[in-house]
Amino acid sequence: MKHFKFPEQIKLLPYMGKWLALAIAVAVLAGSASAFFLFALDWATNTRNAHRWLIWLLPLAGFAVGWLYLHFGKDVEAGNNLLIDEIHDPQKIIPLRMAPLVLGGTIVSHLFGASVGREGTAVQMGGALADQLTRLFRLQHEDRRIILMAGISAGFASVFGTPLAGAIFGLEVLAIGRLRYDAILPCVVAAIAADQVGLLWGVHHTHYVMSGVPAISVWGLTSMVIAGAIFGLTGKLFADATHGLSGWMKKRVSYAPLRPLLGGIVVAGAAWFLMADRYLGLGIPTIVEAFQQPLAPYDFAAKMAFTIASLGSGFKGGEVTPLFYIGATLGSALAPLLHMPFPLLAGVGFVAVFAGAANTPLASTLMAMELFGAEAGIYAAIACVVSYLFSGHTGIYRSQRVGQAKHLSGPDGMRLDELPAHRQARVQPTESEDTKP
Repeated sequence: MKHFKFPEQIKLLPYMGKWLALAIAVAVLAGSASAFFLFALDWATNTRNAHRWLIWLLPLAGFAVGWLYLHFGKDVEAGNNLLIDEIHDPQKIIPLRMAPLVLGGTIVSHLFGASVGREGTAVQMGGALADQLTRLFRLQHEDRRIILMAGISAGFASVFGTPLAGAIFGLEVLAIGRLRYDAILPCVVAAIAADQVGLLWGVHHTHYVMSGVPAISVWGLTSMVIAGAIFGLTGKLFADATHGLSGWMKKRVSYAPLRPLLGGIVVAGAAWFLMADRYLGLGIPTIVEAFQQPLAPYDFAAKMAFTIASLGSGFKGGEVTPLFYIGATLGSALAPLLHMPFPLLAGVGFVAVFAGAANTPLASTLMAMELFGAEAGIYAAIACVVSYLFSGHTGIYRSQRVGQAKHLSGPDGMRLDELPAHRQARVQPTESEDTKP
């Protein structure tokens, strides 16, 4: 008697049912956490703006957050890099305390004036909450990898209101030049559902108006290549400087809570005496302003300096919204030089600096289309891809792997933070070469 074989599509149904259920569970958790976070963030920002003297408490706030992480958060301090490491090499379930620690640390940072973002917090909460389902449903390693990626996508999508970009971000951020298509269904469903959960909670995302996108022209595309190269180098500078300051602080200041205390003194003093409050926190009003009128050519550099000082000294939050600020204000400043509309350059810079710093050109292009409209897609795609190439093999996430080198041969699977030592070892002469006459 012959055994009846079910068609492949029938066998697919249990798989789809399983991941639809798990992805929606992740979306409810991550979307709800992001909604609470965004409401708390609005409160912290409004409170600081109403009571400017709170800036002077930033050093003490940094010390307090550093002390909490020293005593209760050592195993989750790596943040986004821990999530990426666990996806590549699963070891143990992300402790649930990652979510409240990063949430509280970020709110405190914003309340007292650190220049940090929000993406890191949402992604870490999404990943930590999603990983608790691993224990509940006793998921195997491969399934755990996928559910962590879905948590990343859900957190990113719900905090920015960009479900398509969030879905691809969870697939793209893990390794340069390689996507994990086995997780595409959970990531897409989790991102879309998490965004809807946030909207049901009453979240309102910032609306950016990119008016007057010009028709495609030779100069228009050429200007995107030029701007993309500048945006990529800017993203590289930001990532290298932030990691460099962090490493320098760890070498010079052994007691971890003192690092954000010292960084807080510098940030608070500079903001107070230079009247530089526009460079604190998220800076959403300035980003919106970049779409409305040309801004000062130094705004992007000032925001970069404040953010590097904040993140490099140990304040919690994220890098992405400050990168949006840096890119939008830099694009606004470049527009007259490239003879292009400043709303277009502000929007393209918004996503392209992020594309270079995070090595996520596809997610960044989709984000541009979701935020600014499909007509901006071609311009954004060119700038994001060029930025990605020009940023080199570096980035804000040091646990990213090299899946496919950008333009030079490189060691597949190596972490970005291991590349400098690998390259140095390759260029150093061997002992036999040194002893040759």
